[in-house]
Amino acid sequence: MQDIAVYDHLRSTDPDDDDAIYRVVGTRPDSVTLLRVSDGDGRRANTGEVLTISREALDSFESAANPDGGALTTLRSMVSGGYWALRTGGPLLTVGVVLAVLGTLGNVGLLPLSALAVSGLIFLGFGCIVVSLVVG
Repeated sequence: MQDIAVYDHLRSTDPDDDDAIYRVVGTRPDSVTLLRVSDGDGRRANTGEVLTISREALDSFESAANPDGGALTTLRSMVSGGYWALRTGGPLLTVGVVLAVLGTLGNVGLLPLSALAVSGLIFLGFGCIVVSLVVG
C-alpha cells in the first residue's frame, strides 16, 4: 500500500491491534503520519492520538471507511447540532422554538387549540426566533 494521500483512512490488519481507524494527516517520502479517528468499534472518537509510521509499516494496514460518513452519523450530527444551537442560542430562541412547535402541533390536530391560538403561537414563536437571531 504505497499510494497514500492525506485524508485517506486506514485500519491495522495486525490481529493484536484493535480495529481503530486512522486518518492520514501527513505524508513524507519515508513515513506517514496518522491520526486516530475511531475507537475499536469503528465509532468516531476524538483521541488526539498521532502515530508516525514508516512506509514499510503500511503493509500492515488496509483501507477503511471514513467513520464520519453514513446516514446514521449525519442524523446524529444534525440532532446534536440542533440541541447545541438551542443551548447556546439563549432563552429567547428556546422559547421561540417551543412556541412554534406547540403552534404546529395544534395546527396538525395533535393539540386541541383554536385557529387563533395556533396562529398566535406560531407567529410569536417565529418572532422570538427572529429577534434572538438579530439581537443574539
